[in-house]
Amino acid sequence: MRIEDTETVSRLSISTVIITKNEEGNIAECLQSVKWADEIIVVDSESTDRTQELARGYSSRVFVRPWEGYGPQKNFGILQATGEWILILDADERVSLGLAKEIQARLTTWTSGDPRAFCVPRRNVFYGEWVRWGGAYPDLQIRLFQNGQATYNDVEIHENLIVEGCIGEFEGYLEHYTEKQIIDHFKKFSHYITLAAKEKAKSTARVQWWHLLLNPLGTFLKKYCLKQGFRDGIRGIIFAGFASMYTFGKYAKLFESRYSSDNM
Repeated sequence: MRIEDTETVSRLSISTVIITKNEEGNIAECLQSVKWADEIIVVDSESTDRTQELARGYSSRVFVRPWEGYGPQKNFGILQATGEWILILDADERVSLGLAKEIQARLTTWTSGDPRAFCVPRRNVFYGEWVRWGGAYPDLQIRLFQNGQATYNDVEIHENLIVEGCIGEFEGYLEHYTEKQIIDHFKKFSHYITLAAKEKAKSTARVQWWHLLLNPLGTFLKKYCLKQGFRDGIRGIIFAGFASMYTFGKYAKLFESRYSSDNM
C-alpha cells in the first residue's frame, strides 16, 4: 500500500502495536499498511518462523517474550510505545488507504476536548471475499487511543480495551484476512474453544442439555436469519455454521473439563 505524498503538516505522533506468533505469511503486508506510523512495535511470542526477521526488516522495534495471554501481550506493547497515540493491530489485519488518511487527518486537528479513543469498522474476509452480513460487519473495534488512556483487560479470549474518556468512530476500515480456507477454521478451533470454555467457566456453574442443543441452534439462526447471513450465499451458511460449531464446542469443552474434575 502506498499513501500519496501530501503537504507536510504537524500531527500527533502514532505508535502501532502488533502481537505475533508465527505470522510470516501475514506480517509483511500488515507492516506495509502502517509504514506511515512514527513507530512500529511488534511483540512476538517466540515465533519459530521468519516473523521476527520480517518485522525487523520494516524497522520495527521487536520484543520477544513468552505468551501470557492476548491482553497482557498487548498491554506490554502499549507500555513500550512512545507515540502520543497508539494504534493496535493484529497481524492478519491491514489498514486501508482511506483509514490511514483519516487517522492522520484526525490527529492533525485533534484537541483536548475531542474523543480519547476511536473505534474502526472491520471488513472480515473469508475464503477470499468480504462477508458483509451475519453480524460480520461493521464489527466495530476500538483500536486507536491516546497513550495512557486505555489498557486491555485480562480474559482468556475476546479481550476488551478499557478506555478512560469518550470514544469516537472512523469511517475508514480495517481489512481482516481471517480464514483463507475451510481448514483454517479447524486449525484454530481446538485452541479457541479451550480458551472460550475457560472464560465461560467463570460465569457458568454447570453445563445443561440446552447449552449443547439450543445455544448452537440459536447462534446459527441469529447469524443466518436474524442478521441476514443468507445474503452472503454459501459463505453466509459456512460463517453461521462455524459460529454454531464454536458455541457447541465451547460448552462441550466446558462439560469435559467439569466432568473430569468431578471424577478425579
